[in-house]
Amino acid sequence: MGSQVRAASRYYDPNPVFGEVAPEIIEDTLIHLATENEQYLSELSDQAGCFKETRTVEFIFLLSEKWHLDESARYQAVELLERFMIKQVEQICKTSGENVKSREQGQGSSWSSLKDQIYDTFVLRLVSCVQLASKLSLHYNIVNSDTALKFLQSLKYSYTKQELLESELAVLKGLHFQINVSTPLVYVELLLEVLGHNGCLLPSKPLHQMCMQLLDFSYLTRDSIYDTLLKIAIENSTPSKLQVAKFLTVKEDFMLLAVGIISTGVFILNPGHWKQVVEQLNYITGITSQSILEFSYAVLKHIVGSATPKQRYRN
Repeated sequence: MGSQVRAASRYYDPNPVFGEVAPEIIEDTLIHLATENEQYLSELSDQAGCFKETRTVEFIFLLSEKWHLDESARYQAVELLERFMIKQVEQICKTSGENVKSREQGQGSSWSSLKDQIYDTFVLRLVSCVQLASKLSLHYNIVNSDTALKFLQSLKYSYTKQELLESELAVLKGLHFQINVSTPLVYVELLLEVLGHNGCLLPSKPLHQMCMQLLDFSYLTRDSIYDTLLKIAIENSTPSKLQVAKFLTVKEDFMLLAVGIISTGVFILNPGHWKQVVEQLNYITGITSQSILEFSYAVLKHIVGSATPKQRYRN
């Protein structure tokens, strides 16, 4: 039995298979994801998104490619690192609040020490997050300690295997072992499944591939896309600090990101079906058609500088 499992994993196809899931399971999963997304947004940290800057995301993507991980692992690694580092920052803020008292007790160095530790171990923590993501993925290619250590040594880091294992444990403990978080890719794939069950005759494999490319692009140009989207929403090219702060929930809304990515993918591959798909996505998620087309506009603007989605939807 064990040999059969190993043999099956060797030929694992990372691409999803659409049209094979029962409607009631799809419905339950959609409700679960929507609830999870709403809960995440309601508990959103003020630091959300700070560790998704382009250089960090690109580093994770390239490292995942180097280690032959599938797409789900790369997004999982980005989200794990983001959530863990936010926990670290919150710890810094807590320590900062106690800093005056610490100085009085002769412990004033704890604040600067914690900051230095986070800075010095950032790449180590990043690698640990990629390792954990590889273990969560259905892909059989798990990144072991030897592989991770060899990579760190190539960057002139002198970590030991014990330190690498302790780093992985530190991430797990920092996130209270809650590391199997849903990524935007999960939302995209589920919504593609729902669209298929609702009668949208779309080429699932090419559209899925296009959506992954667009999702990569949106991660790598995140700030530019959402800056454009914010200016569209407020109809002003110079948003205030308060408007930027309130827009954080939009930037972290995985459901909005997923419908925007699918809408953009359909517009590129099957523009004749685009309006129908936008209406279906509105019906499925409750996100307005206007919000969906504005997201597509923002993405396409940074790809080719096109204003076509707005024009086509009005026609």
